[in-house]
Amino acid sequence: MQTIAPRRGARSGAAARLGITPGVGRLLLVVAVFLGALLATAAPASAHAALTGSDPKQGAVVDQAPASVSLTFSEKVAMSDGSVRVLDPAGKRVDTGKTSDLGSNTYGVRLHKGLPDGTFTVAYQVVSADSHPISGAYTFSVGAPSDTKVALPDQEVGGGFVGGLYDFTRYLSYAGFILVVGGAAFVLGCWPRGAGARPVQRLVVSGWVTLTASTLVMLLLRAPYTGSGKIADAFDMAKLGEVLQTKTGAALVSRLLLLAAAALFIAVLFGAYEKRTDPKERKDLTFGLAIGGGVVAVGLGATWAMAEHASTGIQAGIAMPVDVVHLLAVAAWLGGLAALVVALYFAPSVEAGAVRRFSRVAFCSVVALAATGLYQSWRQVGSWSALTGTWYGQLLLIKVGLVAVLVGIAWISRRWTARIVGQAGDMAPEAAAAAVVEKHAEKSAAKRTTAKRVEKKPVTVPAGSTGADSKDSKAGKDPKGLKDSKGPKDSKRTAQLARQQAAMTTAREKRIRDADPNRSGLRRSVLAEAGVAVVLLAVTTVLTSTEPGRTEEEAAASKTAAAAQRTGPLTLKIPFDTGSKDGKGTLQLDLDPGRTGSNEMHIFVKRPNGSAFDIPEVKVSFTLKSKDVGPLPVVPDHIATGHWSSSGVQIPMAGDWKVAVTVRTSDIDQVTVNKNAQIG
Repeated sequence: MQTIAPRRGARSGAAARLGITPGVGRLLLVVAVFLGALLATAAPASAHAALTGSDPKQGAVVDQAPASVSLTFSEKVAMSDGSVRVLDPAGKRVDTGKTSDLGSNTYGVRLHKGLPDGTFTVAYQVVSADSHPISGAYTFSVGAPSDTKVALPDQEVGGGFVGGLYDFTRYLSYAGFILVVGGAAFVLGCWPRGAGARPVQRLVVSGWVTLTASTLVMLLLRAPYTGSGKIADAFDMAKLGEVLQTKTGAALVSRLLLLAAAALFIAVLFGAYEKRTDPKERKDLTFGLAIGGGVVAVGLGATWAMAEHASTGIQAGIAMPVDVVHLLAVAAWLGGLAALVVALYFAPSVEAGAVRRFSRVAFCSVVALAATGLYQSWRQVGSWSALTGTWYGQLLLIKVGLVAVLVGIAWISRRWTARIVGQAGDMAPEAAAAAVVEKHAEKSAAKRTTAKRVEKKPVTVPAGSTGADSKDSKAGKDPKGLKDSKGPKDSKRTAQLARQQAAMTTAREKRIRDADPNRSGLRRSVLAEAGVAVVLLAVTTVLTSTEPGRTEEEAAASKTAAAAQRTGPLTLKIPFDTGSKDGKGTLQLDLDPGRTGSNEMHIFVKRPNGSAFDIPEVKVSFTLKSKDVGPLPVVPDHIATGHWSSSGVQIPMAGDWKVAVTVRTSDIDQVTVNKNAQIG
């Protein structure tokens, strides 16, 4: 049986081969991996909710106070009492606190009667159907706009330390799933003898521990992640109970139960299965483990598919099983790859047949990834403009670039492998490197044998010894009984010498392997592949928490339509305080017509008592962060006391613009105030 000695470079060449002719194999590999760039690792489709409409509309001025406020989202959201708050100009809540589902992804909250005139703030914090929290706020006015004392937190829900920790545990959960499922599948389907290899056992068990621990942490962090953002809420049992009532909480608990079954599977795989010697018993146990392990793996994958990204949006009934296949293909490919690399590093030997079987598994996984990834990309991007003009699409392009780098490294690895094949002659690539090692070992052994061939020295008989003594000595006897039987100390010494000899042999073989320049080059390319794979998984994790291009474009189109329905100029009222004795006031910015193209801007500055405030300087800038446009500076002209104006203010595209106004009330006192507004 051909075996591969433990070395760092053998994996890459075997993983790149598809078991067919070299030319066709390279072509299929490039095409399949390029298609797989749209999904590249555990990249499930993402479908965050977005606010697409409201009543009253953002920035609207109504004659009478409405009886309720309603919000419309791009998909269903999880909303509890208090998810929507309506605040009056003084910052006091004026809603009843009871939210209701009005159908068609619209949710409402009733308001108290007898509301005063002025500007009201609507703040919402909900959880989208794909488990990601979203929040936002907008204003409308009754009668006429007014000053408002409402101060909203700068940190978005799902951000901060808790958000970063939650995203990191999500990364670990993906990694743990890949290791435990892919590693076990590699042992069961490609290398059954690996069930007794300690390094592989540690890899699979580490994956199980990582997935279990990350799931527990995610369950505890769920409440602060979707709520206050305070780490102390992770230990609030009441909030934990609320989490368990949600779809995501149920999925995490189900995952923990399935991990308990996975622990039993791992115990049998590395226990009873490894000890079976009878072929029939081993075959029957293999079949049982394959069925049981497959069910557990599908169940684990479904905890993501049914609770997060694939469970919402268009064609959810198709997307969920596709997502499960996607996750399993990723695990079989990358998890099996990790197990193979660990085996090549630390196991005594790996059969060439195991590498060939894994090559076929990897090829099938790439085909499955290509098919499911293309479907998911179409489902979540939907257009070329979304691919190039949204952050989600740009992340996909980054993944394409990373996979292109990975393909280049794989090509280099194939070249190193081809050189090893050339050294070994007409032999299977999997056994080539092993043959080179054996060749070096044989040369070293021959040198050692030559060194031991020395002429026998004549035997010198000591004075006083008899001929019989000499004769007995020549015969290898101990005529005087000087030697005693070996005691315990001699046995320990013999064992110690044996261990030292084994260590020296291992070190010598390692030196031989490391001295081969081709194998050293292959080792470097494998390390580079591993580094790119880690970055690729990190990009994928960010992608799963990013609003998809299709949803982002739909939300932008809805906001643009709402802005187009606005009559009259865009009006913003912003209070300011420079901190000086006479530094408080309110500025009103009018942008007419408040659309893309050329606009006329007027700024009116007033004191707290309503009189015109003549200040030295006012500057304005417009920034569209989502498109990386701006800041676009505007310096208005001083027209009259408390009045500045500028014509020809260009707004290049529609979007949610940040309007920053810098107010200087003296030579040393100034402040910059910001407000977002939909323009276009």
